[in-house]
Amino acid sequence: MLKVDHVAIVGGGFSGALLAINLLRHDTVRVTLVERRSDRLGRGLAYSAPHLDHVLNVRAANMSALPDAPAHFVDWLQAEGAGQEASFATRRGYGTYLCTLLDAARAYAGKRFTVLADEAVDLTTGEHGAALTLRSGARVDADIAVLAPGNLPPHDLPAFAGLAHPAYVNDPWNTNIAAGLAPQDCVLLLGNGLTAVDCALSFENAGFAGKIIAVSRRGLAPHAHAPAQEFARRSARPTGPVSALVHDVRARARAIGWRNAVDELRPFTQDMWRAATPAERRRFLRHLRPYWDVHRHRIAPEVAARLDRLRANGRLTGRAAKVISAAPAGEGLIVTLRPRGADTDEVLRVARVINCTGPLGDLRRAADPLLKNLFARGDIRPDPLAIGIDVDRQCRAIASDGNAQDRLYVVGPMTRGAHWEIVAVPDIRQQVWSLARQITNAHWVEAEGL
Repeated sequence: MLKVDHVAIVGGGFSGALLAINLLRHDTVRVTLVERRSDRLGRGLAYSAPHLDHVLNVRAANMSALPDAPAHFVDWLQAEGAGQEASFATRRGYGTYLCTLLDAARAYAGKRFTVLADEAVDLTTGEHGAALTLRSGARVDADIAVLAPGNLPPHDLPAFAGLAHPAYVNDPWNTNIAAGLAPQDCVLLLGNGLTAVDCALSFENAGFAGKIIAVSRRGLAPHAHAPAQEFARRSARPTGPVSALVHDVRARARAIGWRNAVDELRPFTQDMWRAATPAERRRFLRHLRPYWDVHRHRIAPEVAARLDRLRANGRLTGRAAKVISAAPAGEGLIVTLRPRGADTDEVLRVARVINCTGPLGDLRRAADPLLKNLFARGDIRPDPLAIGIDVDRQCRAIASDGNAQDRLYVVGPMTRGAHWEIVAVPDIRQQVWSLARQITNAHWVEAEGL
């Protein structure tokens, strides 16, 4: 059994910070947490939202960072006078909650916890441990290393690949997307999911009075949370290939609604995903994922109401179409769309295009120097679907030769290829809590490994 005294974690967002907190709770290891952006320490990208009215997509009752203390966040929220269990708290407030947890871990652990404001640019593992090379030239030696890269920036759609034009914004989180726009302008959002929702609200917060068009292949938009309706839930996991699951879920959706048909699968989702073959998983992504996403990843009712008002006054429109081409046109862009089911194209002149297609999952296209070096050496590899980093059920990184590594782990959304449901707080908190117990051998101490 591998003895671990020192754990190095690369990435101090939600996944990395929460793993550090859980490790330190066991009193047995030292932890070094490396995060290049101090403003995102503990918050990551999701919970460092610039606008106060950006809210969580899940009610407070299910947002505890600690699976063994389900009321932890609600208790904190009530103590702050900021809400109760049915509230959709602000994302910035949740970031403050996570930072409070991290500060408490620092105070509790003392010298066992080190936080470095630096960037890891390389990582090697060997028989005796893992060695991190930092941008500053410093080196961190540990027994094991854990990658917590969070969500990587989105990639360009083919029509925008290589398009260097100020009207095209590839990463909506690193700029003021509404700066310089006039009331008569039209902007195009590539995607109609949660990122597009945030961008639409950001435009409204900035006072932009022009038109917003959100385009996606099917034109589906996230649904709002609604009071749960009573229905007879399935008692067993669906069996058979994913092709059968597609028909099964559609039939259930007709009987009990899409929201319920998706929700009732939550206890079985990860086991179903792990049991599926790569071909079956590809079929799910191709045929069922769009419907799964809009019903599984829902938005707060108050957010849905704001979007409805924007749609009602003609300022926000959703379109089902494919982007065919894009070309510069003065300070703006000419974008050609092919509406779904149509034979003819439509041409739009827009002042700005925002990439809202969601995070990059293909490791082969990652620009991060650490991931590039690890991939080039074969220490990590893409999962079979190219939606993340390949890992086993214990979160060990799988090398290019197919072997799982005992000294290199990965947590968070980039493990979606192995676990699928690993992008939301309830799933990630369970993942890092379990990994912390595994690393510290707490599961053996409490007889869970017997």
